[in-house]
Amino acid sequence: MVDAKPDGRSGPLGRVKTPKAVAKLPRQVRDELTRRLRRNKGAFREEDVQVVEAPLLKRAVGASALGNCMEWFDFGVYSYLAATLGKVFFPGASPGAQLISSFATFAAAFVVRPLGGLVFGPLGDRIGRQKVLATTMIMMAAGTFAIGLIPSYATIGIAAPVLLLLARMVQGFSTGGEYGGATTFVAEYSPDRRRGFLSSWLDFGTFVGYALGSALVTVLNLALSDDQMLSWGWRLPFLIAGPLGVIGLYMRMKLEESPAFQQQLDEHEKSLAQESAGSEFRTIVRRHWRPLLVCMGLVLLYNVTNYMVTGYLPTYQTETLGRSSSFADVLVLIGMVWIVLLITFLGRLSDRVGRRPLYAGGAAAMIVLAVPAFLLLKAGGTAGPVLGVLLLSTLLACFAAPSAATLPALFPTAVRYAAMGIGFNFAVAAFGGTTPLFTEALVNVSGDDLVPAYYLMVAGAIGLITVKFLPESAQVPLHGSQPMVGSRTEQRELISTSQELYRFSKERSKVR
Repeated sequence: MVDAKPDGRSGPLGRVKTPKAVAKLPRQVRDELTRRLRRNKGAFREEDVQVVEAPLLKRAVGASALGNCMEWFDFGVYSYLAATLGKVFFPGASPGAQLISSFATFAAAFVVRPLGGLVFGPLGDRIGRQKVLATTMIMMAAGTFAIGLIPSYATIGIAAPVLLLLARMVQGFSTGGEYGGATTFVAEYSPDRRRGFLSSWLDFGTFVGYALGSALVTVLNLALSDDQMLSWGWRLPFLIAGPLGVIGLYMRMKLEESPAFQQQLDEHEKSLAQESAGSEFRTIVRRHWRPLLVCMGLVLLYNVTNYMVTGYLPTYQTETLGRSSSFADVLVLIGMVWIVLLITFLGRLSDRVGRRPLYAGGAAAMIVLAVPAFLLLKAGGTAGPVLGVLLLSTLLACFAAPSAATLPALFPTAVRYAAMGIGFNFAVAAFGGTTPLFTEALVNVSGDDLVPAYYLMVAGAIGLITVKFLPESAQVPLHGSQPMVGSRTEQRELISTSQELYRFSKERSKVR
């Protein structure tokens, strides 16, 4: 439990005994429930506590995770094929320029992500999360599938890279509404006590998708010759996105809207929703600028690490360190599998010890371990590079596991989707998707192959500062949402605890 230390059996003033059920509550949960009980002027009733049905919860988590899986399948494929795509679409440039051009096209998708967030976020707050997530799924699949159909530069000239850029922008626009919507949807479906664990399955889908994409490219590189990969082999992973998109769309169309969206907590939140319908962006920036900055700081920490490991590391191994593509592919694949194994355990841990300790520990460790990790990556043999990638992957898992539970908890229900779309996508566009491009350019200019480690250290420092301002949200009901539980038994327990807490808070008020 987080901050579960009781005030003592005699209470802080030595006169009011703390009930056992109240003493077991984490401090942040006790404070939030006390605030709600005082506002309601009484303990919770059955209608005040939302019970989430297990089948609906499983479908919500599964469908959302599949969307992330598909999105990152594409990113994994693109990252592993960056050098190949540079030769296909930018054949006249030098190898270094081809690679930078390929990463620039990769980064271009992130430029339009904020626009997607600005469009899909407010839409999700007004018409519902489920409808928007179904739309982003089909757009993402179409954009990825289209890349596999684009003729090469040798066939249609300059139109080839232009079409690649357009397809990437479609992907980026749809992704602008995908992650913020998926995290919002899963967080609003999850019982408060298990939100960290259940939400971590969303990023579990992320890294499964990346691992599947990278594994497929690795198999193709081993099975096909270089000429076959340049001719037609590179298209196969992108074409697979079509069937995946149809499956994902089917699953999302079967979902019901999240409980928090269907029934907001009180009239204040409903009026906020009505007021923000015409000017949501201004409302969010004016009223929620502090959590918005915290959101962007955490997203920077997570995504700089994420894109360094998933987007840049394969190229760093082949182009900077001169290793074979098969070695680089397998090395990063080991890291992705390790994250998949760790992430849900860390999500469960965040429910017990809190989100802040996980972020803070990971950020501090990254400042200390970034340079040693890259020195290991540069070492000869196999053991050093494997240990280096496992270190970086463990740090990445520390940021990925709590993110889908932490970020939506920063904002109230009425503006949650839009605020996530703004905060997440602006930070990713500025700092995440550009990481491979900036890092490769800095390595080329400086000649220092430890530049990626320094980049990570700066991100760790920013993350550590951000955590200082992060409110602990483990087991706390979401702002603007009813307390969420996973069974009728938990509902009865919470109602009973609320009765004791309400009496206790009234007695303490009298003593004071």
